Amino acid sequence: MTYKKLLFIPAITSAVLLLNACSNGESNKVADNEKAITVTTSAITTGASANGFTVTGQIEAAHSTNVATRIMGYITKVYVKVGDRVNAGQLLFTVNSNDIQAKQSQVDAMLKQAEAVFYVAQKDFDRYTALYKQNSASAKELEQITMQYQSAKAGVEAAKAVQHEVKSQLTYANVVAPFSGVVTQKLADEGSLANPGMPIVTIEQGGSLQVTAMVPETEIASLKVGDEANVNVDAASKQFQSKLIQINPSSQFTGGQYIIKLSIPKGDANKLMAGMYAQIKIQTKTLIKSDTSNTVMIPTIALVYRDQLVGVYTISAQNTAMLRWLRIGKIEGDKVEVLSGLGKNEAYIIKAEGNLYNGAKVSIK
Repeated sequence: MTYKKLLFIPAITSAVLLLNACSNGESNKVADNEKAITVTTSAITTGASANGFTVTGQIEAAHSTNVATRIMGYITKVYVKVGDRVNAGQLLFTVNSNDIQAKQSQVDAMLKQAEAVFYVAQKDFDRYTALYKQNSASAKELEQITMQYQSAKAGVEAAKAVQHEVKSQLTYANVVAPFSGVVTQKLADEGSLANPGMPIVTIEQGGSLQVTAMVPETEIASLKVGDEANVNVDAASKQFQSKLIQINPSSQFTGGQYIIKLSIPKGDANKLMAGMYAQIKIQTKTLIKSDTSNTVMIPTIALVYRDQLVGVYTISAQNTAMLRWLRIGKIEGDKVEVLSGLGKNEAYIIKAEGNLYNGAKVSIK
């Protein structure tokens, strides 16, 4: 490499550094000239002010059942559709029963044959009994005839039992509604193969609704049957008082959550439909936690949602907005518990006079 080339490389490096310095200076100038967004902040509050908590639940029918058949066969006809109202005993669907009918014909023939054998055996038994009393037949002959008579009688009873079983199977081919209600699901159509126990139609009893919710283990100990609750259903624009009617004592199959059920007064069931979501504010007579000094509570209006994430804007040391992701807990009125992501001594933004974003310059009002 020549001496001129060695001098040329430092010159290029100096030029690049000079351009970068000018560029950075221009960016800083733009950032400094950016108009600050006026925001309102709030300090952390701790503790719970009321004996109660809020959970999300869902309205469901108090009495619902999946109707199935007890035999295997192809569905020949479904007589109902979703939304139909049915009465108890009304025919819902039929299953092909040709094989059962063939078996019934066979069983009927077997029964007639057994009855014929029994008729002959009974005649012999009556005759030999009379002969034995006249000393015209031996005890051994009467004993043999008696055994034949009892065997023939048992054959008739066995044939009748099989006939009763076949008739019962035929009733399973014509499936009827177990109670009056509304058809909410139709799970199979004509031509589908029905297996024993496979649901074909779902029926919900109309006019009898309840609310089901899941409660975390931290609150379940404060609940008992009879506790009052305020239920708000936004979809139906209804709000009513309810009572806790059932508490599931195990969370083994519900991921650590305990299932509770609340009643819905008949007068408030108007416009409510199974599947609607409800906000449930449960009042308890005991404190949910004995020590709430470390519980961090913030207003729900301060929360920021991004897909499945929840966060809140805080203020950095450079007076810029900084989005902090949170893990939240129970909701109490207009406040939510922060389990992690925000300390007790940190301020957060609850209102901004503009669109906030990460790094936006802010001015505290």
